[in-house]
Amino acid sequence: MITATKKIQQKSTESFRDHIATVDEKGKRNWIYAQKPKGKFYKIRTYLSLFYFLAFFGLPFVQVNGRPLFLFNVTEAKFILFGKLFWPQDFFILGLGMITFIFFIILFTAAFGRLFCGWACPQTNFMEMMFRKVEYWIEGDAAHQKMLANAPWNSKKILKKTTKHLAFYLLSFIIANFFLSYIIGVKELEKIITEPLTAHIGGFASLLVFSGVFYGVYAFFREQVCTVVCPYGRLQGVLLDKNSMVVAYDYKRGEPRGLGKKNTDNVFGDCIDCFACVKVCPTGIDIRDGVQMECVGCTACIDACDNIMDKIGKPQGLIRYASENSIEKGEPLKYTSRMKMYTGLCTLVVVILSVILFTRKDIDATIMRTPGILFQERGTDSVSNLYNIKLANKTLSQIPLTIKLEDAKGKVEIIGKPFIDVAKEGQGSGSFFIVLPRKDIHDRKSELKLGLYEGEKQIEVVKTNFLGPVGH
Repeated sequence: MITATKKIQQKSTESFRDHIATVDEKGKRNWIYAQKPKGKFYKIRTYLSLFYFLAFFGLPFVQVNGRPLFLFNVTEAKFILFGKLFWPQDFFILGLGMITFIFFIILFTAAFGRLFCGWACPQTNFMEMMFRKVEYWIEGDAAHQKMLANAPWNSKKILKKTTKHLAFYLLSFIIANFFLSYIIGVKELEKIITEPLTAHIGGFASLLVFSGVFYGVYAFFREQVCTVVCPYGRLQGVLLDKNSMVVAYDYKRGEPRGLGKKNTDNVFGDCIDCFACVKVCPTGIDIRDGVQMECVGCTACIDACDNIMDKIGKPQGLIRYASENSIEKGEPLKYTSRMKMYTGLCTLVVVILSVILFTRKDIDATIMRTPGILFQERGTDSVSNLYNIKLANKTLSQIPLTIKLEDAKGKVEIIGKPFIDVAKEGQGSGSFFIVLPRKDIHDRKSELKLGLYEGEKQIEVVKTNFLGPVGH
């Protein structure tokens, strides 16, 4: 996206779009020492991060009807969302959910830019609101961190670096424990912690792997996750347009940059070229160059610029939430009809997915006629068909299931028992005959409705076909 900033500054040799800020011309890592932000947005993000951390560390302990609120047990293909159990046969819901999620992302990003990245993304929250704050506490602000990195390895440096990395690994280990609890559940995690290690080698190995991954990300890889790994940043270029809400620099107000001297005509804009916005950026970009793939919309540059504007007696908002068109026209950002429409569509797709999730049946039944067998004569007045049934019980109680004909005269004979046992959160199967009076069979193939019952309670109605003799 070519911005007017480049045109005004006439930087014909500008190459900031040809490389990312965290890599130099030789391809080596350019380590980012971001100054600690301060301001209203940073304060709000800090409070919100406390809510996010409370949710992340608290949700594994939330139980709904004896089940965790969320569980994503990939190894056992067992998934729990809002206390409801989902098996592999429910994967069509997952597919629909993914389509809905992608649709939501497109609409949300087109209207609100990377608002999610800066305010709700787990990577941003853990990096900026937890690990970065620990780093500030141990090593100091950006200038002290850079001095420490360039200092010789003396006792002070060894102590600070060791303390920081031990703290980082401890935090990573704690996060890994809770992350694993979303996969295997809190109770299984408790067994890994309390029972002998030899009984849970696999679980403990998983903890170490997750801890190592999180430690590597937050201690070393850091902002590279957003600029290199995360596909969302790269999709931004095709999802944003000139009406999207982004963190933007008001070049019309700020250019040309510079600080006028007293008793002289001021030919400069409001930007004094102090680089405060660059110094606080966690991805090392200069927001004044325009919208860039590396920008995560964290608002640190907004706070930094507002602080400078306050000091030099200029109005805040030189860097602010805006759209490219609103800056071009010199207008404030408005909640436009387009944004309202996209918000409505986002709400609609979330409601549709929620309805699908919460109205999903607790018992899934698949009934098939036994292959290779057409029908059986039962004396001179009856005909039977043999069926197989497979059941998935997504409830927390064992169900003795009976089968009844709903709209036809006849009977159902379950082979072996008068009912089919279906274990809690398990599966069951059985075979049964449907027997119909010959006089009631008028077609080669008839559609029947079968009611599945737990005692006198009807759980589900399933349709199947009944084959009869030709000519009836």
